[in-house]
Amino acid sequence: MDSPPLDIRQLEAFAAVMSAGSITGAARLLGRSQPAVTRHIKELEADIGYELLHRSGPRISPTQRGLQFHAQVERLLFGLKHIRARAEAIGAATLPAFEFACTSALAAGLIPDALAAVDPALLPDKIHIQSLSAEGVVQQVLSHAADFGLASLPVEHPGLEVHWIGEAPCIAALAPNDPFAQQDVVSLRDIAKRRVITMANPYRLRRRVDDAFAVAKTAPAQMIDANSSLTALALVRRGLGVAIVEPVMACALELEGVMLRPLDVEIPFLFGAISPAAHPLPPGVAALNEAVLKAAALIPGFRLHDLASADLLSDLVYGPKDHENALR
Repeated sequence: MDSPPLDIRQLEAFAAVMSAGSITGAARLLGRSQPAVTRHIKELEADIGYELLHRSGPRISPTQRGLQFHAQVERLLFGLKHIRARAEAIGAATLPAFEFACTSALAAGLIPDALAAVDPALLPDKIHIQSLSAEGVVQQVLSHAADFGLASLPVEHPGLEVHWIGEAPCIAALAPNDPFAQQDVVSLRDIAKRRVITMANPYRLRRRVDDAFAVAKTAPAQMIDANSSLTALALVRRGLGVAIVEPVMACALELEGVMLRPLDVEIPFLFGAISPAAHPLPPGVAALNEAVLKAAALIPGFRLHDLASADLLSDLVYGPKDHENALR
């Protein structure tokens, strides 16, 4: 027989405990009593058949299963909030809220200019922008929790509609007093002699950075990796190294204390716009998509790719097969 659905109050209690880190904090967040929150958690654990929290006196911490379960609960609760907002918009005969999921670099580098360029009559009263990992963006769009997404490549999935794919060369970010900042173009071999700051995800931009060093037959002895370009740029401002970063956020924000220079080798940053497959974009989202593409076209060295050129795009994302063999 099918199991009955989980109690939403129990899920809310668990999510609040994970956010607050304690039963006391969760009770205050929810406006419930501590005994009620404790009871909801115990009932939830009994229902699903395993512990979600380690308990050591007043201290609690999530179990490994609890961490995995929390990711699913967050997605469900966000989806319910999304449904409520849509229901309210239907009742008020207004445009439903726009839900955008973007990586932090693309959210900060493209969305503000794009939104400013869209006719306000096409925009709803509420717009939600989530900054997530590229994988998180894909999952939000696939689950229809987001109407539109911007993510670095790869974004291949049969449940996605890819509207366009762009490419722009990565750049070097340096402190103003860095000797390399006086050069018009920065050599990758020179950078390798210093501490290099770049991205951590081995399946996206970091893969192409590592490949570029391998082709140049060099590698940095010291490295700091981070999961956001903003963190990398902040490290550069403190003189902690030379960063190799995507150009979208760096060029858009123009941070004081950071100098940007082209590299002597091209390391492509690939990104694109996605939405759920077989769901036409509403007029406002379609207008935003066009505005995002116009904003992206202002990035130095930007190129728009033909979506029909599947082999070329595959080589850009994953590297040519003969190139991969040469690196082994």
